[in-house]
Amino acid sequence: MTEYITIAQVDGLLGSDWTAEDKKARAVLMANTWLNAKPLPAFTEVPPAVVQAGAEIAREAAAGALYGATETGVTSKSVTAGDASSSKSYSSNSRKLTAGEVFAEALLRPYLGNASQIRLVRG
Repeated sequence: MTEYITIAQVDGLLGSDWTAEDKKARAVLMANTWLNAKPLPAFTEVPPAVVQAGAEIAREAAAGALYGATETGVTSKSVTAGDASSSKSYSSNSRKLTAGEVFAEALLRPYLGNASQIRLVRG
């Protein structure tokens, strides 16, 4: 697995109080795992924007907002009040993105390119 960020880098960007010391290693591991799941190019040196994105994701991971438990199957809610009724169904893998995830995605956008295109390099 590629290591995009370290605890020291996150401490430098967010301050050493971004989470408790005992949560930092796992949060950074989760952030690196999250970044590795993205189709990022191979870097000789990780760009500052990618490091910042990793720090944002580490903060979300430390807060328990990343890789949460999910329910399997389809869930459904129905409410009826008199003649009015409302029904909603949610996919089992549907979840809201946190503000940190949205910010990280924006920071990574220049490096992700267009997923439907293949880079061609001619010798």
